[in-house]
Amino acid sequence: MLGFIVKRMIQSVIVMLTVALIAFALFRYVGDPINNMVGQDTTVEERDELRERLGLNDPFLVQFGRFAWASAKGEFGFSYQHRRPVRDLIAERLPATLELSMVSAVLALAVGIPMGVYTALRRDGFLSRAFMSLSLIGVSLPTFLIGILLILFFGVILRWLPTFGRGDVVDIGWWTTGFLTVSGLKAMIMPSITLALFQMTLIMRLVRAEMLEVLRTDFVKFARARGLPDRSVHFRHALKNTMVPVITITGLQLGSIIAFAIITESVFQWPGMGLMFIQAIGEVDIPIMAAYLVLIALFFVIINLVVDLLYLVVDPRLRVDRATANGQ
Repeated sequence: MLGFIVKRMIQSVIVMLTVALIAFALFRYVGDPINNMVGQDTTVEERDELRERLGLNDPFLVQFGRFAWASAKGEFGFSYQHRRPVRDLIAERLPATLELSMVSAVLALAVGIPMGVYTALRRDGFLSRAFMSLSLIGVSLPTFLIGILLILFFGVILRWLPTFGRGDVVDIGWWTTGFLTVSGLKAMIMPSITLALFQMTLIMRLVRAEMLEVLRTDFVKFARARGLPDRSVHFRHALKNTMVPVITITGLQLGSIIAFAIITESVFQWPGMGLMFIQAIGEVDIPIMAAYLVLIALFFVIINLVVDLLYLVVDPRLRVDRATANGQ
């Protein structure tokens, strides 16, 4: 197990360095940040002085090495737009993005898995057909359109829920949360549903397909022949054996929820990292853009490591295969 973790950590470091290099290289060609930091009356000498002070005249490898070393320490430089450390800006926006992502992930799992199991066990029922039809809507409609429709119906027509913002938040140290206020909980409803809908339908269809496949296997038929009750066959045997692919997709989708919260945050003006990234693109704020992509890559790396460890817990065959390989 320790050797497996060390191997994955080495791979993670290589991935992070590659992502940092690609992000840093790409953002050198998105525009000149100096133009967005100075006025029209700024002289050429003042522009050159500012460029030199920011280190933009240094060779590419020097700039990247400085960026990579600082990023490893959690320092991403100063924002060109806000004139503040990027680390402080991320610390302010990170709670909003993580709370929205976690609520969306829990909602997708809590609804998607039971719906997938139900549609597999009652695949000819009316409710199952209705769930499958509704899942097509969740897969087909783009996220921004779902958000706009929710805003129109629940925010504009019915006026039940706020249409933008995060509501009132409570400070708990450096963390800010909206879970402890009524307006914060109301503001969370529509963005979390918007972000979770696609993941929910994907998980439902995956669980259904895997359940149908497992229910056809010989060991399930043998369990039925032994006289085991349907509840034990369905949940102790069949559902457990669908978890490996479900864990894979769920882990990747959790990373996608965090990464693609950009669209939802833009629609609902949710004050998270995604909205900050969109605003940084307009202002050519390279430190923020590079820091955002590095953090998203870090989330994916951590999630993939957790998923790999869960494999060993859920599927005993993987533990046996790994032990056999190590023995050889």
